Amino acid sequence: MRVLHLDQNHSDLIDGLRQLGWENVENYSASKEVIEQTIDQFDGLVIRSRFPIDQSFLSKAVNLKFIARVGAGMENIDVNQALSQDILLFSAPEGNSTALAEHTLGMLLALTNHIPRINQQVKSGIWLREANRGHEISGKTIGLIGYGHMGKAFASVLSGLNVTVIFHDIIDGIGDDYAKQVSLAELQKCADVVSLHVPETELTIGMVNAKFISQFAKPFWLINTARGKAVVTEDLVEGLKTGKIRGAALDVLEYEKSSFEDMFKNNTLPEAFSFLSQSDNVILSPHVAGWTVESHQKLALVLLDKIKKAFE
Repeated sequence: MRVLHLDQNHSDLIDGLRQLGWENVENYSASKEVIEQTIDQFDGLVIRSRFPIDQSFLSKAVNLKFIARVGAGMENIDVNQALSQDILLFSAPEGNSTALAEHTLGMLLALTNHIPRINQQVKSGIWLREANRGHEISGKTIGLIGYGHMGKAFASVLSGLNVTVIFHDIIDGIGDDYAKQVSLAELQKCADVVSLHVPETELTIGMVNAKFISQFAKPFWLINTARGKAVVTEDLVEGLKTGKIRGAALDVLEYEKSSFEDMFKNNTLPEAFSFLSQSDNVILSPHVAGWTVESHQKLALVLLDKIKKAFE
C-alpha cells in the first residue's frame, strides 16, 4: 500500500502505517493539478483541508482505496463520488471533540463575563467594575444545534455547571443523560445560549440568518465552533446591533484561511467583519477550537486505528 500525505500531521500516523509495511509519501507543497498527475499511483490519501477532493480529482484516483481526513468533517471531499468508486472514508471526530468542548466552554465564560474587554481595559490602566458585571451561566438554558460527537462532548463538559442543556438535531431519538432533544421551535423559545455543532451541508449553510435569529423568544449569546458558513455574518451583525444577540463567540467565519488573510493585505475587509472586529461583545479565534497538543496526537491515533481495522 502506498499512502500519500497532503498535510503535515502527527508523526504517530506515518509511523503506524510504516509499521504495517506501507509506504508513506509526503507532499505538502505541490498544487492540486500536480498531485492529480500521480494520484493513480496511490492506494491511500491523508488530507486535512489543503484543497478539495472533488469529482475531477477522484476520477484520476483510479487505485485509491481510502481517504483519511484528519478532522471531523468531510465537506471538502465529494463523498458520493468517492463511495461510487468504493473508496473508504475515514474521519476522526473522536480525536478532537474534547478539545473543542473545552474551547467552546472557554469562549462561553469569556463572553458572559466580558473577559477580553476587561483584560484590555486593565492593561490600559482602566479599572471599571460596575460597567463590567458579568452573567452567571448557572441556571441558564444552553441550546445546542447538532448533537454528534462535538455536541455531545460539549454537553458532557456542561453537565457539572447547573445548566439545562437542550439540543435540536435532524436525527431523532439521540438524547442522553447530558441533554434533552427538543424541536427547533422549543429551543428557540427557551435558550439563553446557542452553540452550533453542525457539519457543513446544504441544510446548514446560511442556517443562522435573520429569520432564524428573529424566532428566538429571548436575547441570546451565540457560539460557533462548527462551520463558518452556517452563519450569515451580515445578519449576525444586525442581531448584535438590535440586541437580539447579546454577544457572539466565533471560532469559524465565512472568511477563512487565505481569503481571510488577503482581506487584510488588500484592505478589502467586509463591513460586517469590520463591525465584528471592533465590537467588545464579540470574541474571535482562528479555527482552533479542536486544535490542542493532545488532539494533534489523538486525531492521528484515531485514524490509524480505523485504517488498521479496515485492512486487517
